[in-house]
Amino acid sequence: MEAAISWAPMLASPAISCFDCAGGVGDDWLVLSRMMISSTEGERKHRAAGAAELEATRLVVTLDLRTPPIQQIGYMSRMNASYGRDLDLNLLRVFAVVADTGSVTAAASRLYLTQPAVSAALRRLTTTVGAPLFVRRGRGLALTSRGERLHAALVPHLQAIVDAALSEPHWNPATSERTLRLGLSDTAEFWLLPPLLRVLAREAPRMRLIAIPVQFRTIAAALAGGLEAAVTVADELPATVRRQSLFCTGFVCLFDPRHTRLRRALTAEDYFALDHVIVSYNGDLRGIVEDVVQRQRNIRCSVSTFANLGALLDDSALVATVPALVAAQIRETRRHLATRPLPFVIEGTPTELLWPSSTDDDDACRFVRSKIVDLARSVLPKPQRA
Repeated sequence: MEAAISWAPMLASPAISCFDCAGGVGDDWLVLSRMMISSTEGERKHRAAGAAELEATRLVVTLDLRTPPIQQIGYMSRMNASYGRDLDLNLLRVFAVVADTGSVTAAASRLYLTQPAVSAALRRLTTTVGAPLFVRRGRGLALTSRGERLHAALVPHLQAIVDAALSEPHWNPATSERTLRLGLSDTAEFWLLPPLLRVLAREAPRMRLIAIPVQFRTIAAALAGGLEAAVTVADELPATVRRQSLFCTGFVCLFDPRHTRLRRALTAEDYFALDHVIVSYNGDLRGIVEDVVQRQRNIRCSVSTFANLGALLDDSALVATVPALVAAQIRETRRHLATRPLPFVIEGTPTELLWPSSTDDDDACRFVRSKIVDLARSVLPKPQRA
């Protein structure tokens, strides 16, 4: 047997639900008759709210009177579990406001919703719970016993959610155990990573860093892949990436004076007559001098990073053209190495602090970014901006 039953006016009727049909066959007929009678009366009242919503909220209920009651109960239990997994939490907020005000009209005003929208939300929640939550009392609504239990359990959790959403977060670097992924060019590893770790050891001893190698060709993909920040040179980047220039330094010629004697004012002829080691991210024999000056050097070795450049120059006749900051860092541990100005001008590219805009308000990320900026200022007393 199938019966088309309007679910829209059920809230206005006494505490009746299609889930009361878990009894015997006689009870099924009784409840079905009461529902249909209530539906006829409620439907007339509901038309004032609009025929469109009435039609949208109509529910077809199938009653198989041949199914034993115990099977009906099992079916409804499984249905409730399924609906619970997909519960729209907004329905609980509507329920709580209606319970507090005792009125659909007042709740709709407080929630900035229409009355039909609030009524529809209550019907959906009643269907999910499987029991009536409100009954009419005078011109308002009162909670049923099932509604009172739900309201008592719900209110503390809703308040906790609101408090968590609106309260100011408290973040303490001394106790933070965050792990941040920081992209660093190989030059940044020289000047930034050691002092940054020392700062964190003092001020945020439980924080951890994962240093990821990046360079100007890979930085965009690396930031999109989950880096919280990066320090490198960069070309064009998406608008979602924030960037702050840290400094801009020129290049110098680094060498071991025990094996290579160079005059103070190096000439182009002297420079191009030397044997060079270069850093090439392309894995070839072309570097920044070839790109800018358009003249090929006598390159004996090409490496992919600056990490071992000092060891390659030490006790060797090779020379290297490197950023002045890298040369200074290498000379801290190899003081016998020397530098000379280049015989031509190569404009330096600014080293930048980069981060996704999504981390703008992340306290841990802001803390580390501020320390990077401070360290950059200490490296170059007068940082230049591009």
